Amino acid sequence: MPLLAVGYRASPSRLIGWRLSLPKITPIDYRTLIRIFEADGFTIKRQKGDHIVMTKPGILRPVVITTSPRKVPVTHIRTNLTTAGISRERYFELLEQVK
Repeated sequence: MPLLAVGYRASPSRLIGWRLSLPKITPIDYRTLIRIFEADGFTIKRQKGDHIVMTKPGILRPVVITTSPRKVPVTHIRTNLTTAGISRERYFELLEQVK
């Protein structure tokens, strides 16, 4: 059986389909993240300081993107994806579209 990073053993059958095909989410430029959300139907509602607020009909909470630092941290990307209801698979599709 393969040894996992923390020292636990897992059977290969349990590891099948475990996000093997998706790359890691990495920090990206805030402008690229804005284009991703715009491609999914979001629009910029307002901007104040280094916060850009984006909304979409049907989504209850706005998505907030900071412009500082220039590269958005992975935790912010994940939080915004959850708020927007976008899956990891959809995120990578949109990322390929806007690049």
